[in-house]
Amino acid sequence: MTVPLDRLDGRRYAVELHPSPERVSQLRRIVAAHLRHWGLDLHVDPVRQGLDELMANVHRHVGEAATCVVELRWRGRHLTASVEDNGPRLPRLLTAGGGGLARVAALSDSWGTCPTAEGKVVWFTRSVESPQDLFRVPRAPVGGIGTAELRREPDPRPLPFGAPAASRESLADAVA
Repeated sequence: MTVPLDRLDGRRYAVELHPSPERVSQLRRIVAAHLRHWGLDLHVDPVRQGLDELMANVHRHVGEAATCVVELRWRGRHLTASVEDNGPRLPRLLTAGGGGLARVAALSDSWGTCPTAEGKVVWFTRSVESPQDLFRVPRAPVGGIGTAELRREPDPRPLPFGAPAASRESLADAVA
């Protein structure tokens, strides 16, 4: 079942499916299409990768026969992607490996899980701005700390006779 909703308070898309590899492949294309339609092209790859991890966890820990609901919500500043399944165990973040929830955490600004009456929901968010709020005029790059010192040319003027070499920097600073 697919439920596309466009409301004044945001956008929502939800789909119920089995976490089989074929369905996950279809879900990738659907998610990409919705995010592009909403003008969130920059978030397509990270959101798809995060959902891939969550769907793989459902497949691995709950089973391919399980049913899950994948939902996208965008309310202007935050995009939330979630997967709800009927598995009884709440997932936990393992420090080793770099996959699963560790990958989801790396791809998102926040993530979490909560139990439901029939299972659990695992979600992650990304901070986004609506396309009409984006600053569209190119900006000059901002230099980091010490950028001016890195670009400073050596002072071509000779040091006064007998001045120590360390005073070259103080002399250059006094003149600049």
